[in-house]
Amino acid sequence: MSETLRPCWQNCILADDEHAMKDQELAEIDAMEDSLEPLDDNTVRIRELITCFESCYHEADCQALLIIEAIGSGRPPAESGDRPPQRKRDLQNCRDILSAWCEDRLDNVKDRDVGDIPAGRLAGYISERTPLRIWQVRRIIDKVTFALEPSKPYHNLVLNVGEYDEPGDESAGGFYSDDADFLARTVETVIHDTVDGRDAQITLAIAIDRLQPCNWNFVNNLVVLLKAVGSDLHPDESFACCERNILSTPLCERLRIISNTLRAFWKNEQADKRVDGDILALLGDGTPVKYWLAASLDKTISSQFDPDNVKRMYEWVVKWIK
Repeated sequence: MSETLRPCWQNCILADDEHAMKDQELAEIDAMEDSLEPLDDNTVRIRELITCFESCYHEADCQALLIIEAIGSGRPPAESGDRPPQRKRDLQNCRDILSAWCEDRLDNVKDRDVGDIPAGRLAGYISERTPLRIWQVRRIIDKVTFALEPSKPYHNLVLNVGEYDEPGDESAGGFYSDDADFLARTVETVIHDTVDGRDAQITLAIAIDRLQPCNWNFVNNLVVLLKAVGSDLHPDESFACCERNILSTPLCERLRIISNTLRAFWKNEQADKRVDGDILALLGDGTPVKYWLAASLDKTISSQFDPDNVKRMYEWVVKWIK
């Protein structure tokens, strides 16, 4: 196997992970790709969709089916790039409610909600307005604004990584040099929750950096952050992101079935786990290209749910602090 992993695996296993380098199944899938070269444009585009797939996405099951339909037909789907309407509404309301709280004009948005949580309750989690709390809430607003308007970048507080966890191109925290005290106090604020049922901790600064508007747990994550800003550091819910509490996603079982079905298809053998006959029908008759793409999506999903991989991913992310 080569000394470095191929870029197409960047969303499931780290390129410098020695455990991944010993993964024989990964080597088998890469060998399948080598036997197909050169790849046509449609195949390349479908593989790119797999590289962008994240099991923590709140509609990951729908995204997986889109990719599977593409594998079966040999044609990439026509994607609009727009967020699902309900999630876009939640993000817009979140920004408006938090902005109104910062400006002491909450009455203007009292009829709004985020995920059925009324504006007044969200504001109540933060409690009284102080300069520090306003500064911290504005960082949450910045993160949500970036999701709605990519031209307005979010500047990380502590994690020196880019949007897709690549090494960052600016010094984390450097943007806030004029607010060093607020930044330090945010870094020092520690949230006590759980990871996969075990007691855990995460700083408020890291949690804000890892707030992912497309995450399945966005609303609960927002509540965790607002409670922490309001000095409640022992939330009822746990903070989740792509490398933290991913096993808690309500789509976990469905995605495992999708992975099992893809595996039964590309290995062309009787499945020993539950499979979905409708997915097999979408895939149609097997071909070398279909087998490779199905194997790639199967490996991506199973890797993202592997507890050891998840743990190593989180350790990798937090090492890029400042």
